[in-house]
Amino acid sequence: MSELQETQKRINELRELLNYHSHRYYVLDSPEISDSEYDGLMQELKKLEDVHPELITPDSPTQRVGAEPVEAFGIVTHPRPLLSLANAFEDEDLDAWFKRISNLLPGQKFDFVCELKIDGLAVALTYEKKILTVGATRGNGYQGENITQNLKTIRSIPLSVPQEAPERFEVRGEAYLPKDGLKKLNMEREDEGLPLFANPRNAAAGSVRQLDPKMTAGRPLDIFIYALGWSEGRPMPATHWEIMQYLKKLGFKINPEMAHCRDIDEVKAYYHRWVEKREQLPYDADGVVIKVNSIAQQDELGYVGHDPRWAIAYKFPAVQATTRLLEIRINVGRTGSLNPYAVLEPVNVGGVTIRQATLHNEDDIHRKDIRVGDWVLIQRAGEVIPEIVEPIVSRRTGSEKVFHMPRTCPVCGAEVIRPEGEAMHRCTNTACPAQALEAIKHFASKGAMDIDGVGEKLCQALFEQGLIKDSADLYYLKREQLLGMERMGEKSVSKVLDSIASSKERPLSQLIFALGIPNIGEETASILSQHYSSIDTLSKATREQLMGIPSIGPKVSDGILAFFRQPQNINIIDKLRKTGVKMESTEPLRKDLPLSGMEFVITGKLESTGRQEAEARIRTLGGKAASDVTKKTSYLVVGADPGSKLARAQSLGTKIITENELLDILKNAESNPKLL
Repeated sequence: MSELQETQKRINELRELLNYHSHRYYVLDSPEISDSEYDGLMQELKKLEDVHPELITPDSPTQRVGAEPVEAFGIVTHPRPLLSLANAFEDEDLDAWFKRISNLLPGQKFDFVCELKIDGLAVALTYEKKILTVGATRGNGYQGENITQNLKTIRSIPLSVPQEAPERFEVRGEAYLPKDGLKKLNMEREDEGLPLFANPRNAAAGSVRQLDPKMTAGRPLDIFIYALGWSEGRPMPATHWEIMQYLKKLGFKINPEMAHCRDIDEVKAYYHRWVEKREQLPYDADGVVIKVNSIAQQDELGYVGHDPRWAIAYKFPAVQATTRLLEIRINVGRTGSLNPYAVLEPVNVGGVTIRQATLHNEDDIHRKDIRVGDWVLIQRAGEVIPEIVEPIVSRRTGSEKVFHMPRTCPVCGAEVIRPEGEAMHRCTNTACPAQALEAIKHFASKGAMDIDGVGEKLCQALFEQGLIKDSADLYYLKREQLLGMERMGEKSVSKVLDSIASSKERPLSQLIFALGIPNIGEETASILSQHYSSIDTLSKATREQLMGIPSIGPKVSDGILAFFRQPQNINIIDKLRKTGVKMESTEPLRKDLPLSGMEFVITGKLESTGRQEAEARIRTLGGKAASDVTKKTSYLVVGADPGSKLARAQSLGTKIITENELLDILKNAESNPKLL
């Protein structure tokens, strides 16, 4: 095979790869490789075509800008194409670009405008007679999708402009999802069992390109305007910087980090400053766009292919890469949670060698279908441990293995449970070395046994010196042991010992809370103490009995049963009993209350009362305040801006009531319980 044939073969391979990955990125919003890897393939193809221009074809990825529009939206033809930018990856690339434009306009001086390159979705907004008439995606650069109604839901886009605006004009911007917005959106999608968005860009694209504008309206999208596309009927300023200030006066949102740089050295300083600071931004940025400021110079420089000569995108170092997942290991947290993490084949990401990545929980692993042995896309953000975004399914060989959480704790061997409704698996042994210290701190804290003078620092010192191994050991401490510790004098020791002694008389509800039973908060502990007269009677309760108590669901019941199955926990209780810690309640047991057997779920914002206050009143009256709509839900209370729970309730036929109707139910229950 000749050298030219080898080149043609490689060009064909690169085009096929780029078309495949471009389709996944722009159309499916589901990339398989990182941006830097895509850029590398494109750079290789461009170099080969530069050497062999006779091999360039009209359908080469180098000859197109983006993806073909989706016909379901309707097609918009751009009066002026929305073209792509050439990329720089090092200062040498930027110097080469500056040299090219200097050679094209010899003797002329340049100043520049630098803007952060937001990782979102490029859109064009057309205004006619001061009104927004068309909003479109970039599409293939020449034709885009008509998403006007969706873009109108973005509150930072003005629907009309002042009288001083041109008669007809187009602005261009980047619609994006802030990092906090992505986190909130993914939490909602996780609750609904939907696949999570890999990054803000995918989320923004998926949000803007909804066929139902109401779906877009429910997502916290934003936009930065970065250019004037074209205008009619009014002369425009002579520089890009002045145009952007003019657009700002018209009411468009301009990135406040945009900078006017006098020379190429200031451009470099701007870029390197943001390489260091980009993780502080509330949105994702993958580089800096550098533009020649003078519009006259822009016109003189013109275009080469699909790239303007007068602008370039200087990309930030990679924050994503692909590597091999070698193993999944387990770390046991101090609260007993089993946290899986990935052991990776070492890979360099942004100048840092990455060997491990977080995996969150088993559900997340299965939802993403991550398997041991997979090639995976990883993402690094600042100094935070990297995460696996997704597996590269197309590279599987069949030897990859599905991961399952262990049934026993890898640290102490105790039973591992996953409480119903929880994402995390937990070790049930509160004396487990991985969580013992945290359990001791909790036991002594306010709301629990409330042992004055025994705070986090003293607990840690006692634990590290081997004087205590579990919470019960606090009651066996001797005066001489405490006096031998640093900064512990006679008064301090006496205070601590007196506090420990007086804590033996705490109410049963505080002891139940202090024991650290999974999913038992102060309120639930209080409810349990009103239904069980002692720790012993609670320890013998069945699942059915526990589930019969208002506000006690399967998650809490399973946690209680698992806790009392562990001999280590029973041992701690026996040790507490021997020291005289009160194990019984003196309060009368709770009788049936007016809302017993009724379950309420609240969605949206309540105007006249806080959600926590409303839920507390429901529980006080014997009802259950749940977080998810199920077949057991008696009422869904709908406040302002309700979430997805409303649709779920409608599909299940759940009775839906207003905030005022809830308040009427509570008022009637409190004043005349027999009416219910």
